[in-house]
Amino acid sequence: MSPKDVLAFAQESGAKQLDMRFTDIPGLQHHISYPIAMLTEDAFEDGFGIDGSSIRGWAAINESDMILIPDPSTVMMDPFYETPTLVMTGMVKDPITRQSYERDPRHIAQKAEAYLRSTGIADTCFVGAEAEFFVFDNIRFDCTPNSGYYYIDAEEGRWNTGRESNNHGYRPRYKEGYFPVPPTDHYQDLRAEMVEVMESCGLVIECHHHEVASGGQCEIDQRYDTLIKSADNMMTYKYVVRNVAHQYGKTVTFMPKPIYGDAGSGMHCHQSLWKDGKPLFAGDGYAGLSQMALWYTGGLLKHARALSAIIAPTTNSYKRLVPGYEAPVNLAYSRRNRSAACRIPMYSASPKSKRVEFRPPDPACNPYLAFAAMMMAGLDGILHKISPGEPLDKDIYDLSPEEMKSVASMPASLEEALNCLEDDHNFLLKGDVFTEELIETYISYKRHHEADAVRLRPHPYEFALYYDI
Repeated sequence: MSPKDVLAFAQESGAKQLDMRFTDIPGLQHHISYPIAMLTEDAFEDGFGIDGSSIRGWAAINESDMILIPDPSTVMMDPFYETPTLVMTGMVKDPITRQSYERDPRHIAQKAEAYLRSTGIADTCFVGAEAEFFVFDNIRFDCTPNSGYYYIDAEEGRWNTGRESNNHGYRPRYKEGYFPVPPTDHYQDLRAEMVEVMESCGLVIECHHHEVASGGQCEIDQRYDTLIKSADNMMTYKYVVRNVAHQYGKTVTFMPKPIYGDAGSGMHCHQSLWKDGKPLFAGDGYAGLSQMALWYTGGLLKHARALSAIIAPTTNSYKRLVPGYEAPVNLAYSRRNRSAACRIPMYSASPKSKRVEFRPPDPACNPYLAFAAMMMAGLDGILHKISPGEPLDKDIYDLSPEEMKSVASMPASLEEALNCLEDDHNFLLKGDVFTEELIETYISYKRHHEADAVRLRPHPYEFALYYDI
């Protein structure tokens, strides 16, 4: 849409408010609202002023003035507000230089797309992300100097099978929640409404279903799209999922591992490169892949340990990425085999469907940073012709200890992941997509506010282990 188209759409839709949205470095979406009269054609050049000093990982208070420039391509009507509200994503810029703000995650994704085109390798990176989430009925948590706890409850949780009142059974067993029909699947109607709202927001949905875990784990799959559009769509996806659940009196989390002893939530990312409308990952190599696709896979595997700080960016992520469990921590590739970090889907022989699925990411990541970083790793593989090695078509979890020695693995903690990113990030600096300053800021923030903050606090289970020692 052009600015004039947006104004016409606002009038036709009866919009009375404008909601401008943007995303911080950890991946939380923010918004600020204006009377619709504030939206003029000039606003698409002049923007709207905001204070960036209180946004996590952004500017210091002495450099906090910023402007949001509406992006007409992101326009939609909010599906939840009582007052008719037009929504657009804002591009964050410096009010003095008018340059894009280097810590704006969406700007980094835009630079990644521009870098891809500049290489001449391809003009489009398609990403299809499958984000899983949990639907709970109640959540309590706190952490003080002398206490720390969390308490989760979900009507569908297997732990409620012994409840005395209002108990009708039909709850998925732990790790047996994949595809049951209602009433064991409690959330068919909830997901269906989520899908309808997503479609009203312009998302293309392919399917939805219950996931492996008990306690309300679900998945809704979107159609793949360009890198930045897929990241935009993921922010809308999360917004819709949370708000529809809220209307039902439920609460949703995208934490990778909220329940001990059951499956965690991943965000498998399908990736492919195209040029002039033609797919580049189809060929006569392993699993029907082109040499380019194999090199792209080699780049993902080579840089996976550094990528982990961005695609699995929380301390909780490494309670999902544990050897021997459902998460693909082993850095190998295979067709069909879901125990490999890189899987080559074999559902279709169509060249258009040829893609690489990278399985370690989780939905706690910032999609703008994660999608950009993964593509940069893949491009590095192509530019340096990095071989992914031999495929591993066995069940990796059944390999002997001797065989496992030759298979590299993902980091075991956020601290280890941040160290890997610190040591291996030159591939992200190509084309000035990521900057040294941004990476240093990211690592410093994650270490101080997350890794160290968790490491310094006693864990409740430590009392069970050590109180009487």
